[in-house]
Amino acid sequence: MERLQKVIANSGIASRRKAEDLIKEGRVKVNGIIIKELGVKVTNKDIIKVDDKQISKENKVYYLLNKPRGIITSVTDDKMRKTVIDLIPCKERIYPVGRLDYDTTGVLLLTNDGEFANILMHPSKEVEKTYIVKIKGIIKGDSINTLKNGVIIDGKITEQAKVKLRKTDYKTNTSLLSVTIHEGRNHQIKKMFESVGFPVLKLKREREFIFDLKGLKSGEYRRLTPKEVAIVYSLNKNKRA
Repeated sequence: MERLQKVIANSGIASRRKAEDLIKEGRVKVNGIIIKELGVKVTNKDIIKVDDKQISKENKVYYLLNKPRGIITSVTDDKMRKTVIDLIPCKERIYPVGRLDYDTTGVLLLTNDGEFANILMHPSKEVEKTYIVKIKGIIKGDSINTLKNGVIIDGKITEQAKVKLRKTDYKTNTSLLSVTIHEGRNHQIKKMFESVGFPVLKLKREREFIFDLKGLKSGEYRRLTPKEVAIVYSLNKNKRA
């Protein structure tokens, strides 16, 4: 017996969170009956349909992509723009773990394993993500300390961050910093710097948890190793302990 949302996520249709939304929206049937409540358990004998299409199990796959600029972090795009899915040819129905903005580059994981995705995205896991940030202006220590201690964006203060100044260029009036956070709020890095008066010019995610861009040029990808996948799952176990 497994929870319905987990079975849907494991089919490769969506992440665990999205699977829960599908159930709440009444788009899931089990043996012909619409299910709208979370927590229902099913077996491998049950017929499960999402939007009247029967789901089936897929081989679980895991990819690390060095996302280029100008690519949408989505499965599809109604404006017919290129998405990160277009960069990884595979038969499985993969989707991105989290998102990066259109003009943001760097580490992006993709999978069809909903539990794996949920581990990395769930706030309780506090998975660290490190960004290289180029801003307009010469930033000083007081602004850096403010960013470290937390700033208010969208009416809520950010949690403490690791912020390190890497370089200042007085000729171009720009600064380069590294920032590590474990939150995943919308446009968070850009909004953090805007709150202290420095617009972001370029943004690159250099690292997420144990994953970095070593050996990957822009637009290139690789499969995760079984050991890397196991490390992510061990994070889940450690947090439960």
